[in-house]
Amino acid sequence: MKIKIMLMALAVLATSCATKNDETPVIGKQSPKIVNGRMTPEILWSFGRIAGVQVSADGKKILYSVSYYSVAENKGNSELFVMNADGSDKKQITHTATREAAAKWMKDGEHIAFLSSETGTMQLWMMKADGTDRKQISERAGSINDFLFSPDESKLLFIADVKYGERTVDKYPDLPKASGVIVTDLMYKHWDEWVQTVPHPFVADFKDNKIENEIDVLKGEPYESPMKPFGGIEQLAWSPDGKTIAYTCRKKTGKEYALSTNSDIYFYNLATGKTENKTVGMMGYDQNPVFSPDGKWMAWESMERDGYESDKSRLFVMNLETGEKTDISKDFDQNSNGLAWSTDSKSVYFVSCWHALTQIYRADIADKKMTEITKGVQDYALVIPTNKELIGVKHSMSKPDEIYSINPTSGAETELSFENKDILAQLEMGKVEERWIETTDHKQMLTWIIYPPHFDKNKKYPTLLYCEGGPQSTVSQFWSYRWNFQMMAANDYIIVAPNRRGLPGFGMDWLTQISGDYGGQNMKDYFSAIDAMAKEPFVNKDKLGCVGASYGGFSVYWLAGHHEKRFKAFIAHDGMFNLPQQYLETEEMWFVNWDLGGAYWDKANAIAQRSYANSPHLFVDKWDTPILVIHGEKDYRILASQGMAAFNAAVLRGVPAEMLIFPDENHWVLQPQNGILWQRTFFGWLDKWLK
Repeated sequence: MKIKIMLMALAVLATSCATKNDETPVIGKQSPKIVNGRMTPEILWSFGRIAGVQVSADGKKILYSVSYYSVAENKGNSELFVMNADGSDKKQITHTATREAAAKWMKDGEHIAFLSSETGTMQLWMMKADGTDRKQISERAGSINDFLFSPDESKLLFIADVKYGERTVDKYPDLPKASGVIVTDLMYKHWDEWVQTVPHPFVADFKDNKIENEIDVLKGEPYESPMKPFGGIEQLAWSPDGKTIAYTCRKKTGKEYALSTNSDIYFYNLATGKTENKTVGMMGYDQNPVFSPDGKWMAWESMERDGYESDKSRLFVMNLETGEKTDISKDFDQNSNGLAWSTDSKSVYFVSCWHALTQIYRADIADKKMTEITKGVQDYALVIPTNKELIGVKHSMSKPDEIYSINPTSGAETELSFENKDILAQLEMGKVEERWIETTDHKQMLTWIIYPPHFDKNKKYPTLLYCEGGPQSTVSQFWSYRWNFQMMAANDYIIVAPNRRGLPGFGMDWLTQISGDYGGQNMKDYFSAIDAMAKEPFVNKDKLGCVGASYGGFSVYWLAGHHEKRFKAFIAHDGMFNLPQQYLETEEMWFVNWDLGGAYWDKANAIAQRSYANSPHLFVDKWDTPILVIHGEKDYRILASQGMAAFNAAVLRGVPAEMLIFPDENHWVLQPQNGILWQRTFFGWLDKWLK
């Protein structure tokens, strides 16, 4: 590599770890060595990662966590912080070697409840807002995943895992050490786990700082709530009067679960113990209920079609007196996510992506008026209304998450947290440019161009085409700790990142076109983007690379057989290589049924047959360009056999190839040293063939 990756493990350890009892490292904020203002993998892993932002009931204080990572220790830890709502008086209130998570304000604004693994499992703890008087509240045999107190704090709603299905040892008690898993139905694996537990909501009495009389809301039911793999406490809610719990659930198992996205919002009455489905007849994802402060309304996110996980996320509200349901976003051709009621119960704030920027919006219930609050080249991930302002979390391609205060009328923003100010001040970020490029069907496609720091228009740079995954997730202003565009730019590459067909934020027609058209128009869009940029005098058209993960990995494999010698190097991470095999290897069958059109053996299904005719494995005879394959063996969404088959095919074809396999990583790369190995291998491959 022309820009050497610095070996900083010892320096990171010295600056990031103190010790508790001279044995257990306490991983804290790092002070990485930065040379020439350039990003390195070690610097990327030194950023503090903000999460769990909570605002006190009076709107005067903000609670949040920051995760820090030690490369030398190969692990991370999270700590809790409190600051005033104007960003002043920021204090770190925990300094432990154990993880604190899911912290929330108590209603008095003086105490905090949180989860800690100090005793081995995640239990509920409380302390004062200055970090003192720390004490354990729960003593369950198993961990608590997350929790919510009732409005009057007399009850506790929490999530905990319960046993799912029959284990081998249940059937054969004399074989307690047998590792085999007997499977009788689908959904036996999910993303990165063999499904042996499911989360359930529990409710318990909370009195005198004790938890008593816990009840499993789904007792005896084999369903999950919240929904795996990504659902959390946002899928549950208390009614303002504390009499009702709303929860999200897809009441299906096995094959039926694998074929459907039809989840519903259920109301559980604490007095009677009865449950009522409030969204019966609504066939797609219905999830994330939020009650209005006055108790008259419930808002939730709703998708229309069963089996389509990337359908428009609609903003629905229900009048709780009449039961009437209204689609507030009917004339709004965008997604509505992260719903939060205004304090006067007249509006719902949310975040939505349009033209690859995610802003804060307000929906007024009375007239269904949608108002964009924020502007700028950014992605907001969260909004919390208070009596005076909005509190939000945002990031961009050039800056990780930070907390902001937003004026709800003008949209003016004030940064509050400044968690990574010191690191960012020493880095030279590359310019991020928005370009609109004409596609082969004469439409305009937004494409982000990221230039190297100290870009010189008189030089010629190797250039990378970035292929997005999903396939229906936008190339917005995301900040990634793996696919980090500023990291690529710091290694003197220009990055071309098109919002090709199939991505949200450009209307439903643009989004839905990709389904059943893998290898079709979206691939032409990729060619349009890279061909347009290859004409620029500062792009070395003889040094073009192509990289991507998941559907982006599929894109790389497909382009490798169709690129007509445009590219000189490919990198595919967790990509689909053999689509007929993928149909039977993946676990969420609704995805392949919708996106590929159905089963490969359905010869009468023209859409499905077109999909499988575009499987990358059918075009290996045209592979002629060096390719790096990366895959995780705990990836159960796209099995590692897909990557291994692609690598084997390249080697047998005589194409220069390399493979990086992670036995202990899933669809992502989550461990610090594996993350740095990923970066070194990634840039080592590109530098070998493009520089």
